[in-house]
Amino acid sequence: MNLAGLLAGLPPDPRVVVSGNHATPWHALALLDAALPSYRLWALNGQHGLPDRDGVVLETSFVGPGMRRSPRLSYVPSRLSLVPRLFETSLVPDLVLVHTTPPRDGRVSLGTEVNVLPAALDAARRRGGRVVAQVNRQMPWTFGDALLDVDDVDVMVEADEPPAHAPVAAIDEKSARIGSLVAARVADGATLQAGIGAVPDATMHGLVGRRGLRIWTEMFSDSVLALERAGALDREVPIRSSFLFGSPELLAWVDGNERVEMVRTEVTNDPARIAANRAMVSVNTALQVDLFGQANASRIRARIHSGFGGQTDFIVGALHSVGGQALIALRSWHPKADCSTVVPLVDEPVTSFQMSAIVTEQGTAEVFGRDQREQARQIIENAAHPSVREELWEEAAALGLAGAL
Repeated sequence: MNLAGLLAGLPPDPRVVVSGNHATPWHALALLDAALPSYRLWALNGQHGLPDRDGVVLETSFVGPGMRRSPRLSYVPSRLSLVPRLFETSLVPDLVLVHTTPPRDGRVSLGTEVNVLPAALDAARRRGGRVVAQVNRQMPWTFGDALLDVDDVDVMVEADEPPAHAPVAAIDEKSARIGSLVAARVADGATLQAGIGAVPDATMHGLVGRRGLRIWTEMFSDSVLALERAGALDREVPIRSSFLFGSPELLAWVDGNERVEMVRTEVTNDPARIAANRAMVSVNTALQVDLFGQANASRIRARIHSGFGGQTDFIVGALHSVGGQALIALRSWHPKADCSTVVPLVDEPVTSFQMSAIVTEQGTAEVFGRDQREQARQIIENAAHPSVREELWEEAAALGLAGAL
């Protein structure tokens, strides 16, 4: 069977699940888009370049820059750990389009992006759906749940594309300050979850002197490689992640590296499995936090900006880990919006709440285990920008969060 014949046999308006994040098979997706007048395209954190035209509905549970503000966006709220259940119930794929290595010994590797793809592949096969792989000689070979039998692929399309690389970003002074405060809370032997960006990078760089650290995360970048080379990681435990994004050096390091185990989302993001890690430290960010310890990391003026992602999964898991911590790290002042990120009460849907602590460049506000008035005091005095503290105290009084008991 060739690609044209496979696409012609799909039902009308099929649902297509495609590798998202930074592993989209652009060549094969363009061929599909040219052949199908209408379809539903499900992509996680879709990047710029996704087909966005009449006839295409962009579906996701985590909105990326290639979907944001599209009039054709269909956002399905869900914790990332539960997306595999959606594929088995309400969002069954008719076609899964993946980006892989060339075959070796009867298998291909999904490389940098595993995430929800194994669940989509399972659901498609059980319901008679089809699987297409764009085979790319530049995709690194990774192990674990990244491995896929060639017998489970209906059509292979050969097309080489250079993998996407994360730009090297300088760590600014405020991010460095936040990173150092977070790193100071991490002890030897802890398990880490952190994403990409200046604050996670600064945190990781502050941990090069630790020993016996473990990685259980949704994604990782070059900062994990820096910890590995510094001898900070436990060499007896695999680095477990669901996807990765980084420099050419990072991709070369993971290629054929059995130290790195790529794991499907319903495992990496399962709160119970996260909790089973010792001293789990989860580091996430937000757009806003309020005096009740609530965080909005998903919406701006009611418009969906991203989604729950893995934040809700990892905060719950980390809080249930023995010795675990769930941290929200963010600047106290939003540089683009020119406003405080600490507000009296978030006016958007809440993404997460009641974390261990909130960390800004101003300091650390301890949240877990404090009563609501002490939580508010900690957030105002230790996390909020000084220019808004007086106003926040006035609002705290109006909310019943200030004054004597």
